[in-house]
Amino acid sequence: MNRTIGLILIVIGAVMLIWTGFSYTKKEKIIDAGPIQVSADKQETVNWPPYLGGLLIIGGIAIVATAKKR
Repeated sequence: MNRTIGLILIVIGAVMLIWTGFSYTKKEKIIDAGPIQVSADKQETVNWPPYLGGLLIIGGIAIVATAKKR
């Protein structure tokens, strides 16, 4: 079980080092006056620091190294 969690942390950490964030489009209402509605698309971004991916990789390696073999 611990070995699986460690491998998952390593994979997530590697992905976080490659992709440092993503963006998505959100529809936002500007005017809502009865039958008249005006909306606009607003682009939002989600970013995380690259060192977080490195920390996950190091933690995953530590968990895999200390996991008991069957």
